[in-house]
Amino acid sequence: MTVLSADDIAFVKSLVIHEDEHVIAFNKPSGLSSQGGRIKAHTLDDLMAAFAKSSGNKPRLIHRLDRDTSGVILTARTKPGAAFLGKAMMGRKVLKTYLAIVAPGAPDPRQGTIEVFLRREEVGRESYMKVCEPDEPEALSARTLYRTLSASSVAALVEARPQTGRMHQIRVHLASIGRPIAGDVRYGGALMLAGAPVPRLMLHAAALEFPHPAGGRLKIAAPVPEDFAGVLVAAGLDLENPLPADSFSN
Repeated sequence: MTVLSADDIAFVKSLVIHEDEHVIAFNKPSGLSSQGGRIKAHTLDDLMAAFAKSSGNKPRLIHRLDRDTSGVILTARTKPGAAFLGKAMMGRKVLKTYLAIVAPGAPDPRQGTIEVFLRREEVGRESYMKVCEPDEPEALSARTLYRTLSASSVAALVEARPQTGRMHQIRVHLASIGRPIAGDVRYGGALMLAGAPVPRLMLHAAALEFPHPAGGRLKIAAPVPEDFAGVLVAAGLDLENPLPADSFSN
């Protein structure tokens, strides 16, 4: 059983952005692993012990974010709630909206659909995704909608909505159109923008909309963290309305 310090408990509770009797949503910071991983530090899944019931049952992660990605991540308080949300996720009834800072400049076209197949590759203990042909072994279909929210001569703020849930999907898809995410060492992202260093992968899970176990739909949004906002400013990108509009046309 995971033993948490008072600081651990205070930390994870500070991340809560929505809580009710069925779900808890967090604004995960970059650098915190969702689950597993090789780094010997508490993961978000470990930190769920702070919300455990007297029976020892703790909230269950419904999905994962890459360690260096920040933003909304959802957990279910109960086993039935987890099953309900897992089924919604599998049925593509969960709408995920991400913000990414890409370089150089705006994608061309500025808005569109990326639909290329991906295949998982293993190199030692590292896993990554590679663009591949549809008829290659283990090829997985993958589809991402994107649009440019703001652009400068050096970078762009892009909203991305994955329609499938492949590992590293948004990262690989944006790289495939020549606009890798800033700070993405794995897929060729810029490490400097306008003379300023990029501190980490500039990908933020901005909003999650899903069917709630108690009925209806719920939308949860997470504001961009300071490091992300700082890179936006350095790259000359607009901070006025970083969260997406309700409509998204293809």
